[in-house]
Amino acid sequence: MSIDSYQGSGLFVDFYELTMANGYFLAGLHERETSFYLSFRESPFQGGYALMCGLEEAVDHLEQLHFTASDIEFLAEQTGNDGAGLFDSRFLEWLREFRFRCDVDAVPEGTVVFPGEPLLRVTGSIVACQLVETMLLNSINFQTLVATKAARVCQAAHGDPVVEFGLRRAQGPNGGLSATRAAYVGGCTGTSNTYAARKLGIPVSGTHAHSWVMAFDDEVEAFSAYAAALPNNCTFVVDTYDTLRGVERAVEVGTRLRQQGFEMVGIRIDSGDLAWLSIRARRLLDEGGFPSAKIVASNELDEYLIESLKEQGARIDVWGVGTKLVTAFDQPALGGVYKLSAIRDEAGEWQPRVKVSDALAKVTIPGVLGVRRYTLDGRFAGDMVHDLSSSRMDSTTMVDPADPIRTKSFESGEQSTELLEPVLRAGRRVGVERDLAAIRERVACQLAQVDDSITRFLNPHTYPVGLEKGLHDLRTQLVLDARGGQ
Repeated sequence: MSIDSYQGSGLFVDFYELTMANGYFLAGLHERETSFYLSFRESPFQGGYALMCGLEEAVDHLEQLHFTASDIEFLAEQTGNDGAGLFDSRFLEWLREFRFRCDVDAVPEGTVVFPGEPLLRVTGSIVACQLVETMLLNSINFQTLVATKAARVCQAAHGDPVVEFGLRRAQGPNGGLSATRAAYVGGCTGTSNTYAARKLGIPVSGTHAHSWVMAFDDEVEAFSAYAAALPNNCTFVVDTYDTLRGVERAVEVGTRLRQQGFEMVGIRIDSGDLAWLSIRARRLLDEGGFPSAKIVASNELDEYLIESLKEQGARIDVWGVGTKLVTAFDQPALGGVYKLSAIRDEAGEWQPRVKVSDALAKVTIPGVLGVRRYTLDGRFAGDMVHDLSSSRMDSTTMVDPADPIRTKSFESGEQSTELLEPVLRAGRRVGVERDLAAIRERVACQLAQVDDSITRFLNPHTYPVGLEKGLHDLRTQLVLDARGGQ
């Protein structure tokens, strides 16, 4: 099975989505119109925000979604605990003609988003909405996580180029491709992942490994051979044996290279005390006549280590970040959720639905949901979740869903925009940004509008996200009704 074979496959689901679809079909509810939303409960990395990412992959899947003859055969072979077939034959025949025909609205990729607000809304038949739950979460959870990590790493680098080096440590081939894409969206300037570079149009870069140096009798011979092979791409890895001696030998070979009409690009340090070594390497390069040579650093870097190295005065020009970026190190999952929020009754009226829990964070939001973002003086001021299906709910006051006594009102001078934009209409694409460069530009623009207190790494301020007051009152009433008025 090739790594791309899941795209569009109707079997890229958790099994319970299919068993429910079978049940909806037999109950005659499979065409009932519903609305679902996707959100996450906590910002990743103990930070104050996340970056929406992964939408294009999801939309590509939705446009192609279908069940092949072999998919149907596989489902027909599944049995219950009595040995009989699990799925009704009429349902399986119906699946043969199934296509995704729902409406999807989503926050554009590269947008700064916050816990508790919908990132995406799917409206359509309950079976179609249910069958895409896993794929949407899989794509958006992971890429949002990595894009956010990349933005944090790039923030710590203070404008220095950050190159993603993580393919060998990524979570499988698909994980490597998705991580490279998300890292580029989040701000990385390039990748070592050649496949992703070709497929996605991302700049590719690379030097040589320690094994290159070890394959020769001495370091000078190794550097000279590399310079002869790629004279216009010479960044020498200098820490195979003795880092500072390696820098001296790079200067020696770089000087001969210059005499041939080429210029050494720089050196890479992959181990040791990166602050101390980079400062001394910079001095050796400058004294050797190479003030423009770049110092590239790698070795288990993340935003915290880069920030520390900056504070120590490290003379590093380019940061190669691998494992801790593509694996979103220290937070293995975003924790996104996908919930039913409204269903049309037989009279065509939207009926809000709520899932009740003893944990307040797990109480869902009812309605056909939208998000209105308010801005003041060019900065984000707050996000209000509201119900598009109710004309009665149009308050400029929102309520904190975690603390009902905390409210925030917006004044007339504060502009607002709807975050969820049309993506698919009846299953046909109407607006998804494919240009990664444009998405990266959106990231930079968005982050510039977020207060520094929210983007700081330690103890970030909580950005205000709340429910429009009428929606909060509705949710409260629905919870009370579900609990029998208790």
